Amino acid sequence: MLDVIGLTPAEEELYRCLLQLTTARIDELAHRLHRPREQVVAQVEALRAKGLVQPTDTDPDAPLRPTAPDVALGAALLRRQEDLEAARRRVTQLAEEYRSGLRRHHVDHLVEVITGTRVLRDRLRDLQNSARTEVLWFCRANPLAMAGPENVEEFDALARGVSYRAIYERDMLLEPGALVDLAKGIAAGEHARVLDRLPVRLAIVDARTAICPLVPDRDGGEPSAAVIGRSQLLDALIALFESHWRVATRLRLEDPLTEPATDGQRADDRPADGYQPDADEARLLSLFVAGVPDKSIASQLGVSRRTVQRRLADLMAVAGVDTRPGLAFQVARRGWI
Repeated sequence: MLDVIGLTPAEEELYRCLLQLTTARIDELAHRLHRPREQVVAQVEALRAKGLVQPTDTDPDAPLRPTAPDVALGAALLRRQEDLEAARRRVTQLAEEYRSGLRRHHVDHLVEVITGTRVLRDRLRDLQNSARTEVLWFCRANPLAMAGPENVEEFDALARGVSYRAIYERDMLLEPGALVDLAKGIAAGEHARVLDRLPVRLAIVDARTAICPLVPDRDGGEPSAAVIGRSQLLDALIALFESHWRVATRLRLEDPLTEPATDGQRADDRPADGYQPDADEARLLSLFVAGVPDKSIASQLGVSRRTVQRRLADLMAVAGVDTRPGLAFQVARRGWI
């Protein structure tokens, strides 16, 4: 198996023999391996060139000893991984160019139908890996192909400067650990908003390709999806996303909510004129406006329900309202989140 990084099976066997002996001379290795001495000498020289074998002293006939394989082969392994990753990205780019060419010359290739969870997951990963400018998401509850923690491609894309805008269904925020996963994405640069309901699941990459499931979730069975290239249909899906983005509520999850007030001052002790919520309050308000129940907010943020209710009551006092709908209105009017 190590021949992929330049170590032949014969060299690996010799190295393993030397590991067992700790130190050994050429003649002893040739005897144990039943190989001609000249062959063992050549293989030892190859291992020395790879940094896996060294003599015990300067004497040409001195016994040999092995060196640590992770040090000697680690760099080669890393280079191999980098080469494979670069090749994978190149294949993804070529595949997209192939599909684009088909779409330009054959109308029936404007929409490609794919079936199966694994196929859908792989295509989503490939598209994110090839993204250059922006990825748009409609994220509904109970993902069909790829849960949030599995989407490591997003963090790689964000790190290389790709913008992410995601709209989440409110029910997703109620799933265990959901807010922790969302907070990681937002901290990495994702722009997240929330709506009560989304019409479809949707991913759009660089305004050139969209993936949209074809079968309603309730129908069960293997998911199928349409992969849509540049067309008026794609333009309509982008417009659909933008229309929902404008009315969605921004999510603020950058900092954790804590039990004690961060500055020793209650919200209702601060002046209302020019007031801006701190990070804890902005996070709480974003979940409140998104419609998340108090119990779920408390559970997700790791505080008591009573703390959530007290904080909201304090903020109502600052806003000069005595109802929660009134607070939601004032949050939007004052631009608190």
